[in-house]
Amino acid sequence: MVKVIVGTQFGDEGKGRIIELFSKSADVVARYQGGANAGHTLIIDGNTVVFHLVPCGIIYPNTMCVIGNGVVIDPEALINELTNLEKYGFKAGKRFFISNSAHIVMPYHKSKDDITGKIGTTHKGIGPCYEDKYGRRGIRMIELLYPEFFKEKLKTLVSSVDFQPMYEQYCKYGEILAPYIADTTALMNKWIQEKKEVLLEGAQGLLLDIDHGTYPYVTSSNPHSGGACTGLGISPTCIDEVIGVVKAYTSRVGEGPMPTTMAPDIEEAIRSRGKEYGATTGRPRRCGWLDIVLLKRVLMTNGIKKIVLTKLDTLDEMSKIKICTKYVPEANFALPELMYKTQPVYEELDGWQTPISDIRDYKKLPAATKKYVEKISELLNVEIVAICIGPQKDATIFL
Repeated sequence: MVKVIVGTQFGDEGKGRIIELFSKSADVVARYQGGANAGHTLIIDGNTVVFHLVPCGIIYPNTMCVIGNGVVIDPEALINELTNLEKYGFKAGKRFFISNSAHIVMPYHKSKDDITGKIGTTHKGIGPCYEDKYGRRGIRMIELLYPEFFKEKLKTLVSSVDFQPMYEQYCKYGEILAPYIADTTALMNKWIQEKKEVLLEGAQGLLLDIDHGTYPYVTSSNPHSGGACTGLGISPTCIDEVIGVVKAYTSRVGEGPMPTTMAPDIEEAIRSRGKEYGATTGRPRRCGWLDIVLLKRVLMTNGIKKIVLTKLDTLDEMSKIKICTKYVPEANFALPELMYKTQPVYEELDGWQTPISDIRDYKKLPAATKKYVEKISELLNVEIVAICIGPQKDATIFL
């Protein structure tokens, strides 16, 4: 079976936790887009481990892990991440594969990244790297295996002053990463034909999708479930299930419309309780109430029939909890200026005002908690397959 796990909001929904849970039964975990601008944070044996490029299935010794052609790779960041993971006992070995067609983030990409500061990027060079990819002037992983070709291309892209040190440094990166570079498209299709359990993960969230997000306040790739096909070289007919990860409220890093933004005092309380700071940059996230209007659109365009609800415990202290059910006036998603002007219409529910993170039986949750969960399922017309109620590894209730 092939499953895709996607974030349904503005990223930071807790996808890493869910991917890790589903990775236990997966033979293959593959990343299909984004770059080191993403971050999954996991608590493993009391250690906080942040993943930026490597699929978190690497923590299971028998799981194959793939970085697909749709990902843009900063070799230095990847090597540092692999080194750090080894310190925790997670070795890549012969079960880690990098697409030979994946594009490489170069130093000049980072220097160009969002110099205006308006979009709110992570300054990791991701956007400029994708620009070069689509401008047909990108450098791909396979070229690191053939220094003579890499040399000729790099000469056309950088000044003579920058050329030699950059060339030598990236050749060294190529030597280190060479054992992992492979035709991952062939491997993925082989494993799918062999009926392996395959889990596909994206970065960011659907509302940051370059085509379907709140453009221009978006990332440079497609977190969309369809991005899994182009980012790994597999057919849409291979995908059996798309599972959405929904945070029990909304959060967003950087600029862009977020109609359900909370009042400042409530927002700060939620940010503090939920530790809403970016895994990659440490920037504080903006916080808002759950937005059903946006979620319905995301579920529709991605074919999501099942969701996992995360960070429910962050709402423990709220006396009242709001859910946005419509906008007045209705907003055109393609024009952020209209979304800035719209007003959310809320349905208000009672909060449960008691800790829930130690509960492991859905029936034992407070009535108000269950009502909130069931209201979300009803409004979205979707099955909630699990809820996460705390940072502990076992703080997940499967429904």
